[in-house]
Amino acid sequence: DHKQWELELDWLALRGVNLPLAWVGYEYILIETFREVGLTDADIATFLSGPAFQAWNRFGNIQGSWGGDLPTKWVQDQFGLQKFIVKRMAELGMTPVLPSFTGFVPRALADLYPNASIVIGDQWSGFPTVLTNDSFLEPFDPLFAKMQKSFITKQRDAYGDVSHIYTLDQYNEINPLSGDLDYLSNVTANTFAALRAADSNAVWLMQGWLFFSSSSFWTDQRIQAYLGGVPGNDSMIILDLYSEAQPQWNRTQSYYGKQWVWCELHGYGGNIGMEGNLDEITQGPIAALSSPGSSMKGVGLTMEGQEGNELIYDALLDQAWSKTPLDLSTYVDAWTARRYNVKPLPKAVLDAWRTLSTTVYNNKDVNTQAAIKSILELSPDVTGLTGRGGHHPTKIPYDTNTTIVPALHGLLRGFHQQPLLSLIPEFKYDVVDVARQLLANRFIDIYNALLGTFNSSTASADAVRAAGAPLLTLIDDLDSLLWTDENFLLTHWIRDARGWARGDAAYTAYLEFNARNQITLWGPNGEINDYASKQWAGVVGTYYRPRWAAFVDALAEAKGNGTAFDSAAFKAQMIQLGRTWSNGTWGTGDGEKWGVQGNTWAVVERLVEKYA
Repeated sequence: DHKQWELELDWLALRGVNLPLAWVGYEYILIETFREVGLTDADIATFLSGPAFQAWNRFGNIQGSWGGDLPTKWVQDQFGLQKFIVKRMAELGMTPVLPSFTGFVPRALADLYPNASIVIGDQWSGFPTVLTNDSFLEPFDPLFAKMQKSFITKQRDAYGDVSHIYTLDQYNEINPLSGDLDYLSNVTANTFAALRAADSNAVWLMQGWLFFSSSSFWTDQRIQAYLGGVPGNDSMIILDLYSEAQPQWNRTQSYYGKQWVWCELHGYGGNIGMEGNLDEITQGPIAALSSPGSSMKGVGLTMEGQEGNELIYDALLDQAWSKTPLDLSTYVDAWTARRYNVKPLPKAVLDAWRTLSTTVYNNKDVNTQAAIKSILELSPDVTGLTGRGGHHPTKIPYDTNTTIVPALHGLLRGFHQQPLLSLIPEFKYDVVDVARQLLANRFIDIYNALLGTFNSSTASADAVRAAGAPLLTLIDDLDSLLWTDENFLLTHWIRDARGWARGDAAYTAYLEFNARNQITLWGPNGEINDYASKQWAGVVGTYYRPRWAAFVDALAEAKGNGTAFDSAAFKAQMIQLGRTWSNGTWGTGDGEKWGVQGNTWAVVERLVEKYA
């Protein structure tokens, strides 16, 4: 809402961010553009996605909605919010990156314009055809330029002449129709020509993610042809989206001269596992800037969620203002002192952050460099959960007993030595976060012990249940911990979603469904199940616990029957559980509370005694 966005923009301004993405309210302008070329509201409704999934609709990954069509009220309210956001960005001296017409269109446009060059895009992430394979109006069709001019003109009329930088991504995790070099060059040449016809000063901003995620398609020759279709190096800005782990600037000769930004991706799906690489984010941008022929123009954050790991985000944005790599030991001490702002600050607190910054937040394992997901957030199984690298890693690249444990003890010693820390929200948040990470890591040990019992030829069904009991107890303990801090509550997520409905019962249910489905099934049938999972009080207790309780029961039953665990059948059972949970209404179930519950310090002391 307005208040939350104002806080977000203050956060950005205080860290010197000058080029923020501003594509809230995109659908309002897009709908007006679609109507102008003859599409009906019914045609458009089958194309737009729900509030929690709009980014992927804008990227051409999905189309349509599950759980109901996008309400007009949502579109109007988001348009009003965007007016506020853009105005405030301009007041703060920022240049908003505005949306543009990408070419993704409702299927009905092909019926209205049978001679138009409209192609069907790839299926994305296993979604059913009705929800993916988006129609794409190719940029060399005259209708593309017409719609681009209509879109940008309407946008300028709505927000004013505040920016000439436009975000436009055509092939995010979907491939072009052809890999022919002339075809690729023709696509970008005509896309840019349409932008410049609508705004003579237009600069095209795009993500470089496609060159990594679809690297088998995007050979060096194809990248060069695609980027080369745009004349001049100052006419594009490319976000090297995952520079901290999978940079593409170095294999593309600094994007063949086009302007680009060194970015940190870090957190897939807004996962909150503690992770970062302070050495890389302070040294990497300097090295890239000074490399021969570098066309790097900035430093950026492109995380998919901003909760947690604030040290990493602060450090990167502070590094943007330094010509040499930050001295990390000095920086972390100063950051800690500034964050808590109490005097004297106990040495134990500084030592805790020194430990975290040199271990957990200095991860050298390139295969786990993204916010690490806890296996307790994943649909249970007997294989495939632990030790994962790559996308959504679950491998813990540090020793919990020499990192998380002493850091948590240090924070608590500081709390006892300096009572003023109990009044600092950031300190309370950090204590809960470190304790949360401790329990998430301990869960792996208990899970492995459970599997060891299940796989033992001499263990009984009762022994399996006994081995599963500590696992369920840990989940209960985690839930009780998270309830003590407002930053870890499912109820805030649901409250914020429901708030847009202003009492309309059907609209309220629709918004809550979107909020619930995104953090669980992420699709009607778990297409990217648990992608945006969250360790939040409420989710842990009412969703993860039932899944793991069912898992323990299934293992015990299989052991008692002398049969193998049926992963496929269990997965189907979990998808059905997810559907039921997605359609729930918070406050109607047993024990479903609102707001903070319990005392952080008492709960943490108990859990430290038990798990640390």
